[in-house]
Amino acid sequence: MAEISTDTLACTYACLLLHDEGLTIDAGSIMKVIKSAGLEVESFWPGMFAKALRTSDINDLMMKGATAAAPAAAAGGAAPAAGGDAPAAGKGGDAKAAKKKEPEPEEDEDMGFSLFD
Repeated sequence: MAEISTDTLACTYACLLLHDEGLTIDAGSIMKVIKSAGLEVESFWPGMFAKALRTSDINDLMMKGATAAAPAAAAGGAAPAAGGDAPAAGKGGDAKAAKKKEPEPEEDEDMGFSLFD
């Protein structure tokens, strides 16, 4: 990975960590997180990220990214239906094929332990 990509990823993750913990996102705290992770970045990156986030809300940025990715995921999910693998309409085998492809529900078995005990 290019050095510039590593630097921006380190700053991004540091900002997300600081935000998640409810701490102030400034150049010093970003650099402190990066150094404690054992990484080094060019000295201008933390300041750029801090300045950019001073006027932006991280929650809004994440939601914009999630909504931008949703149409791409929907388009990717629709692509196989348009391909030649789907059965042709009117052949009468659609209901049988759909019934065969449904996975059977797994039975809840007690394996002798629980995550919440």
